[in-house]
Amino acid sequence: MHLLRQHIEKIVPLTDSEFDYVLSHFSTRKFRKHQFLVQEGDLVPQEFFVIKGCMKSYMMNEEDKEYILQFAMESWWISDFEAYNKHTPATLNVNCIEDSEVLCLSYENREKMCDEMHKMEHYFRKISHSGYIALQQRILCLLSSTAKERYDKLRNQYPTLFQRVPKSVIAAYLGVSRETLSRMV
Repeated sequence: MHLLRQHIEKIVPLTDSEFDYVLSHFSTRKFRKHQFLVQEGDLVPQEFFVIKGCMKSYMMNEEDKEYILQFAMESWWISDFEAYNKHTPATLNVNCIEDSEVLCLSYENREKMCDEMHKMEHYFRKISHSGYIALQQRILCLLSSTAKERYDKLRNQYPTLFQRVPKSVIAAYLGVSRETLSRMV
């Protein structure tokens, strides 16, 4: 749970009692490799803070082509955020690339915590903005960069990802075939 506190305290300081209060709103779950946290069509009552492991959020088209929106490793948040916040069925899948352990936060507990503790409302607003900025940068990169430039940027930003994620999954994230990725490496 130390990882969560470190993450929060990059934005807001917490006393021990405040952190204990925050932690009381979470539950811990372990997932096996390939296990789903979220499946398309299901309701999404929780968002997840990664303690250990690596995951991906993605959608599949009618031809079973995978489109990966996000990876999540230690200290990252992941879910189908639209479904989580709007209480609608998921349009994304979230599953484990590795055995994983997460802290689960229900929508109700997040709202309660934010109502009762201004620091946490500030924290969630800041990470939400950071996520939006990262998504905007990803979209702009997809629109304006070559596959090689996208590969190089990902490799520079997250070098450890390449030891943890199969090349076929990296290729899906970059929007290229496995063969194209092999030629770039």
